[in-house]
Formats: sequence, C-alpha cells, structure tokens
Amino acid sequence: MNLLERELHYPLGDTLPAVGEALEVAPGVRWIRMGLPFALDHINLWLLRDRIDGVEGWSVVDCCIAHDKSRAQWEQIFETQLQGLPILRVIVTHMHPDHIGLADWLCQRWNAPLWISATDYHVARVLTSAGDLLAGGEAAADFFIQHGMVDPAALATIRGRTNYYADMVPSLPARYVRMLDGDLVDIGGRAWRCITGYGHAPEHISLYCEELNVLLGGDMMLPRISTNVSVHAGEPEANPLRLFLTSIERYLALPVDALGLPSHGKPFTGIHRRVEQLQEHHRDHLAHLVEACSTKPLCAAEALPILFKRELDVHQVTFAMGETVAHLHYLWFSGQLQRRLGADGVYRFGLFD
Repeated sequence: MNLLERELHYPLGDTLPAVGEALEVAPGVRWIRMGLPFALDHINLWLLRDRIDGVEGWSVVDCCIAHDKSRAQWEQIFETQLQGLPILRVIVTHMHPDHIGLADWLCQRWNAPLWISATDYHVARVLTSAGDLLAGGEAAADFFIQHGMVDPAALATIRGRTNYYADMVPSLPARYVRMLDGDLVDIGGRAWRCITGYGHAPEHISLYCEELNVLLGGDMMLPRISTNVSVHAGEPEANPLRLFLTSIERYLALPVDALGLPSHGKPFTGIHRRVEQLQEHHRDHLAHLVEACSTKPLCAAEALPILFKRELDVHQVTFAMGETVAHLHYLWFSGQLQRRLGADGVYRFGLFD
C-alpha cells in the first residue's frame, strides 16, 4: 500500500470476489471482478438488486470487454449468482471498451435495455463503425507526430491499430435510455442520483445512493491510480484536465463517510481526501511542467518523462502522451505557457516572448 492509500480506508481489507462469483458490499449491491489483458489487469462490475414493472431481477453496471474469457465469466455469474432472476437493465458508466464492450451481448442475452449518457453512446457508435481516433490509425499517428513522437516502431504499431476499439466493442444496442446529470434512477426501490463527470470520457455517469451512502464512481473516482485524462486526435484542441478537476469537486458534496465503489481497485472510504489527493497530484504535475518549459520550450514527447518515470510499452505510451498533452493544454489555455508550431510541424510549449 502506497502512502496515499494509507490516507484512505478499505472496509473489506484485501478481500476480493472469487472469479465467477459476486461479493455483497452493501444491501442489494454485489461486486464482480473480471480480468483484463492490459497493465491495468482488472475491472470491477456491479450487480444491483432491482425490480422493474413488477419483475424482480438485477441491474448490471458496466460489462467488461468483448472477450471469450469475459463471456465465460458472465455465464458463470448467470448460472450461480443471480438467484434464478434475470438481468433487467444494463447500465454503462462510459464508453471505454472495458465498460461497454459486452453491453450489446448482455442486452441481447437478456432482452434488457442499455442505460448510458447520450454523448458516450454516440461516441461509441462512431468508434465502433467509423474507426478508432483514440488509440490507433493514421489520424492518431499524425496527432502523436505533431506532438513530437518519432519512434518508427511505436508509430507503426499505432498506425496498425485501426480496429483497436471495435475489436473490444464489436457492436452496440440499436437503442438506449439516456442518463443525465441529476436524474434519479429507481433501482430496486432505492433512488440512485446520476453525477456527470468530464475529462476522462465525454459524459461519464457516476451513481450515488443516499439511502445506502454508496457511490458507484466508475473511472472518475479511483483509490489507487489517477484517472487517465487525455487529449486525442478526435478532439485535438481539448482541455480535458480543466473539465476533470472541475468534475471531481462535485464529490465533495457527498457525505465524508460515503463508500466508494470504483471501477479499478477496492471499495474505499475517504472520497473527500481522494479528491484532494488528485488535485495535489495534478497541481504537482503542472508545476513541474511550468518549471521545465520555462527553461526550454518542450513538445509533449520531450515532456512525457517529467510526468511518467517508469518504463512504458506502446499501449501505455499512447495514454501517457495524451495525458501529457492534456497537462500542457491546461497550462496553455490558462495562459501559463504559450504554444508554437515549429517549422518541423511539432507543437512546443514554453515562454516565447
């Protein structure tokens, strides 16, 4: 456990749900943990006891990627963990593959509707049908080149990832139910309030139940790692870090002892302190970049080692580049740094006057 984690509390200690099983963490709330083939090697999914139109069953929150192992784990859940009841609704916090990948499969399997924000639904449709602008293809490679990436092998890998998103999200339901900030969703007779978050995904939805004092925080409120906040080729002039930092302030309105159920990591209390930790984390990153870029203008590829000290594979580099650009854009939009496009076609950030 790192120093920051020691400031949080994990009510279940190191207890994790076994593969193919669900662990109750609050009345009517069950935790499922599925593996992922990435450095971030798991995702937490949730079963909420529900009742819709007089029919007893479950709502699912998030789905995992479209992968044979994930489907097999879900089949085990269906057989042993649902108490003979159906899945009535599939709720997706946001459009990233580990959250929405199997949504269509689950919805068809149970004839259940998809609930999601409109923005994330439509962005997912574009990426599934029109190609990936987040992590692969020519557009992504050109974007990274414009921010200083020169490694031919890495760029070739990125160019080749044209179906990266669609491979993990092969299809989506044709219809959905829109979730909006402030909506109260009745799940099993309990009201869950939608809280939108920006910066990590287009319109991320967290859910808070006052009766249980439980927050399903998705990727916006993670206890161990900082949420990825990136600029990407699809929206190259974005300022997502400002959106993220503004969004997480909303969680300070929750009770100090609320139980956070994150998409990665373990259930925890200390959401207020976690907000402060994330604010401090990004404040430090921004200060380090201002210091470095004030000495010499830097492109994102040159600035990346300032924020990320460890060795990164190509998959991780795409996220790290996006996050470095996000921090540089925050400083640029706030007037702390200037941006210039060099004769070599590369953007650099610094003090040019």
